[in-house]
Amino acid sequence: MGFSLGEGIVFAFLLLGLEIQSGYCSQVTQINRASFPKGFVFGTASSAYQYEGAVEEDGRGKTVWDTFAHSFGKIADFSNADVAVDQYHRFNEDIQLMKDMGMDVYRFSIAWSRIFPNGSGEINQAGVDHYNNLINALLAKGIEPYITLYHWDLPQALADKYKGWLDPQIIKDFTVYAETCFQKFGDRVKHWITFNEPHTFAIQGYDVGLQAPGRCSILLRLFCRAGNSATEPYIVGHHVLLSHATVADIYRKKYKQKQHGSVGIAFDVMWFEPMTDSAKDIEAAQRAQDFQFGWFMEPLFYGEYPSSMRSRVGSRLPIFSKAEAALVKGSLDFVGINHYTTYYAKDNSTNIVGFVLNDSLADSGAITLPWKSGKAIGDRASSVWLYIVPEGIRKLMNYIKIKYGNPTVIITENGMDDANNPLISIKDALKDEKRIKYHNDYLTNLLASIKEDGCNVKGYFVWSLLDNWEWTAGYKSRFGVYFVDYKDNLKRYPKDSVQWFKSFLTST
Repeated sequence: MGFSLGEGIVFAFLLLGLEIQSGYCSQVTQINRASFPKGFVFGTASSAYQYEGAVEEDGRGKTVWDTFAHSFGKIADFSNADVAVDQYHRFNEDIQLMKDMGMDVYRFSIAWSRIFPNGSGEINQAGVDHYNNLINALLAKGIEPYITLYHWDLPQALADKYKGWLDPQIIKDFTVYAETCFQKFGDRVKHWITFNEPHTFAIQGYDVGLQAPGRCSILLRLFCRAGNSATEPYIVGHHVLLSHATVADIYRKKYKQKQHGSVGIAFDVMWFEPMTDSAKDIEAAQRAQDFQFGWFMEPLFYGEYPSSMRSRVGSRLPIFSKAEAALVKGSLDFVGINHYTTYYAKDNSTNIVGFVLNDSLADSGAITLPWKSGKAIGDRASSVWLYIVPEGIRKLMNYIKIKYGNPTVIITENGMDDANNPLISIKDALKDEKRIKYHNDYLTNLLASIKEDGCNVKGYFVWSLLDNWEWTAGYKSRFGVYFVDYKDNLKRYPKDSVQWFKSFLTST
């Protein structure tokens, strides 16, 4: 169901009317909290593995990211997250920073292996106690918790036992874990995010092998010891959808009436702009979106995968039974969007990339790039993939509104990074005008999508409160509005963007 190819072409032409321009606004416009609708929430986002540290404390079990980060050559700066930014011990301090900024909510993830060290079996009470303390501390400061159940840190025991997300047993084990969280924390937690960026961990973990658990079959296994890049990402995605739907069904039947909460997922979503106005590139941009976002949204809204995926992936794409399709369809209350950047998309008719790699990335028949005719689509942040294109978020919100019937959307992540440059003084590192412009310009476009276009967006979460351990980039990338001094006991220093957010959130 969803769009036919012809409808996709018409829709793409429609979106071309909101023309993307290279670069971003040069002046900060006057918007603030009062510019947004009543009830719109602002917060920051994090994940357990990137923030907590304390990896061997209080009964926490090992995760696939512990294993991956300790494997030679996997992390750019050869670091690991054994300590991260030590929020496990410093959460009261960090909550006060959020309170001082005027933030309404905090999105964090629970480490599955703190609740079930082996992924299943006996509950670890020390883990339950920690998250109870964190939740209660947030509520005491008037900050509402938004909890992500799975932010990539699969218990290593389940990977060892049955290869984790590649086996349907994961659905049962994830369901038990999720229901345990509903039982232990649901009296105070009203917003649940089952998964963070399933597209990312399916592709990066099981196609190209650049993230945990590091499985792939591309380029004659030069990077990975095991895996099948042509099939495993789709199996992982399928099990994620069934896990989410099963958990959402249980929540609605057993907990929602009493706890009055909601369940969603957070997706990584770039906006794709056709490289040219040719029909082929417009179709390619739609396919790129199908293979990124539609992969998960189409089943959740229409009960089946996008037609472009079914036709191009064929028998490698799993099939939902009628009962499974009915379970998955409609199984979310809100759509979380992690949006950072916009790329161009062009048709890949020759499919040379697919011939060389034989992986799922090539199945879309689209090449996505941040340049056209040698010119970047926007100014670049520190990360090689992150180009600043504020107008992209407005286009994306309109796409979701039109294609999926204007569901409730929360921007569950948005932000940009600076490099961790040891030659720059802390004083100079705190001057982050570029970050201020980034958030101002993305928020300005988001506001336009709400007020001018009627998009149903209810919240905006900054990635991130603190500089932190950024997966394969290690500590090389600083996304925080607070600078963390990794050389001096992880002291937190407010960047200029902290004062900007304070003014933004307190102005009327």
